[in-house]
Amino acid sequence: MNKKYNERIAGLKELMSKRIVVLDGAMGTMIQRYDLSESNFRGVQFENHEPQLKGCNDVLVLTASEVIKEIHR
Repeated sequence: MNKKYNERIAGLKELMSKRIVVLDGAMGTMIQRYDLSESNFRGVQFENHEPQLKGCNDVLVLTASEVIKEIHR
C-alpha cells in the first residue's frame, strides 16, 4: 500500500480508539453499480424468505459480503 493510504488508515484507527465513528457515503449508489439480482440479495440464508429482498441493502453484508468489502476497499 502507498504511504498516503497507510497514513489515512492510521488516522482512522486512532480516531476509532477515541470515539464512535460513523461512515456516511453513497453506499446505495455504489451497490446499484453492481446490478445485483434478487438471488444476490437472498443468498442461501434467505432463499425461502417470503417478501422480495432486492433493494434491502442491509442483507448484503450476509448474502454478498464480497461486494460490500470491494466497495469499502
